[in-house]
Amino acid sequence: MATILIHSNHLNSIQTKALTSHFAEPVQVKNHFRIEVEKRPLMEEISDLSLNLQLDMNLLPEDFKSDEVKLVISDMDSTLISIECVDEIADFINVKAEVSAITEAAMQGELDFESSLIKRVNLLSGLDTSALQHVYDERLTLNPGAETWIDGLKSKEISFALVSGGFTFFTDRLKKQLNLDFTRANVLGEEDGKLTGKVVGHIIGAQAKADFLHELCQKLDIAPHQVIAVGDGANDLVMMKEAGLSLAYHAKPAVQAQALTSLNFRGLDSILDFLE
Repeated sequence: MATILIHSNHLNSIQTKALTSHFAEPVQVKNHFRIEVEKRPLMEEISDLSLNLQLDMNLLPEDFKSDEVKLVISDMDSTLISIECVDEIADFINVKAEVSAITEAAMQGELDFESSLIKRVNLLSGLDTSALQHVYDERLTLNPGAETWIDGLKSKEISFALVSGGFTFFTDRLKKQLNLDFTRANVLGEEDGKLTGKVVGHIIGAQAKADFLHELCQKLDIAPHQVIAVGDGANDLVMMKEAGLSLAYHAKPAVQAQALTSLNFRGLDSILDFLE
C-alpha cells in the first residue's frame, strides 16, 4: 500500500471528485486528508494533479516511519522566515539590488554559496550594526504556520534545529523567541559598531549544514533516517539528502526536483501532517 497526503483541511466537490477518480476517496485525518492506494503512483501524476487542483499533495516514502522521527532541521531565510536577511541588511547601505541578485543566483544553484556569501558580506562593510536590529524588528516575519509547527513538534517531543547560511544575530534571537533546541549560522565581523565586511570563522554552507545534521544525530543518539530536513535553496540540498524525509518549502525548482516531498501552497504547519 502507498499513502498520498493531501495537505488541506477542506476539499471542495471538484477536488474530491478529481482525487477519487484518479486514486480513491480521500479520508480526513485531523487537519489533512489521506488516500491509500495499492499501486504506488508516479510522482509526475501527483505533481500534475497537485498543480491543477492547487493542492499540496505528497507521496509518503515507502521507508518513512513517522513514529521514529526525533529531529527536524530547517533552513532559516525564506523557509522559517519570509525574508533573506542579507538582502534586507543591504538595503540599509543602498546595495540591496546587487546583493539580492547574488542571493537569488546562489539559491538557484547557479553560484557557489561560500564565495557568494563572502561577496555579499563584503558589500556590507562599514554599515552600522544597529541596522541588524532594525531588520529583526521591522522586516523579519515568520512564514505562515511556523509557530504552530514548532509547538506541534514540541508536543511530540521532537527536537528542532535551525541552521542557516545567514547570521547568528538572527538565529540567536529566533532561538530565544521560539524556544528552539539548536541553532547554527555565520558570524558577522564587527568592529567599533560597524560591520567589517567579513565572516568570522568557518562558513556555514551546504556541507556544513549536512555536517550539523550528523552532529545532532550523534548528540541525540539517533540515525539520519529519524530526521526531517526542510529547505528552499540549493545550499540546503546536501543536508536534505542526508535526512529520512526531505521537504522543499516554497522552494527553487532545482530543490523541488530533488526533494522527496514539497509544499507550495500551504504553510509550515502542514509539515505536521507527515507525523500523524
